[in-house]
Amino acid sequence: MKLPFLHQEVDVSPDLRESNDILDKPSALQKRIAEDGYLLIRKLHDNETVLSARRKILEKLAEKDMLASGTSLMDGVFNPNYSEPTTTGSMGNIELTQLPEFKAVVEGAPIMNFFKHFLGGEARTFDFKWLRTAGPGSGSPIHYDIVFMGRGTQNLYSCWTPFGDVSLDMGPIVFCIGSNRFDRVRETYGQSDVDRDLIQGHFSDKPLEVVEKFGGHWATTTFSAGDVIIFSMFLMHASLVNTSDKIRITADTRYQLASEAIDDRWIGEKPKGHYAWKQKDAEIESLEESRRRWGV
Repeated sequence: MKLPFLHQEVDVSPDLRESNDILDKPSALQKRIAEDGYLLIRKLHDNETVLSARRKILEKLAEKDMLASGTSLMDGVFNPNYSEPTTTGSMGNIELTQLPEFKAVVEGAPIMNFFKHFLGGEARTFDFKWLRTAGPGSGSPIHYDIVFMGRGTQNLYSCWTPFGDVSLDMGPIVFCIGSNRFDRVRETYGQSDVDRDLIQGHFSDKPLEVVEKFGGHWATTTFSAGDVIIFSMFLMHASLVNTSDKIRITADTRYQLASEAIDDRWIGEKPKGHYAWKQKDAEIESLEESRRRWGV
């Protein structure tokens, strides 16, 4: 099926494999994520826990006039007259990410117990949380996560959590299946650090170019409240364009063994985050120059 992806419509397969059948088998989970690059788990979280967090987040967004008047709060209909951009809205917003209802999901027993079981030891999550309130028209470019958070253990995983149902027209996360085996890309772009190297961060804004040049295919699915998808640092992903009239509320959070080294940009009461990348005086290398330098 063709779906809006960045600046074009792209064939995207609805064929992500579910992993609920092997949840009690950590070795099988490890093997599958090594092969596929991701683990799709349906209903890991209690539905009401997720929807309670959704309600609290939407109440905060309503206070900011982001929701259309005369509509149901829980529908999350975007106010078309809202004046601020929403592409990366609310990332790291303490008012939202410190809500007890939000933390009950991303730091709750279901996800922490999963990672303890999956990793074989006590797990921890970054203190910084990426909460995204993406309005109509928003989407994100193609990237590996490692370039943004790779200063600790490489045995680090991202977890994408929808706070409510996410239909295809709301622009869910999309993966390039097979990109975890793009060796040349892993050895170049995948060894970069946005603060050290002052690069753009993303690898491409041309989804067709990625599959034509390197292989793989793009895939996504619909999501329901309670679902999660966990993926490796070296799986290329982006988000499709939100063509609905609703705000897509999702979080992407990171998990690792507590005993292993951690990227200090994302921990502490006030994580420093990206201290060089995208600062006003930073001289960011163009994507074209980076790609030439990497030979990809």
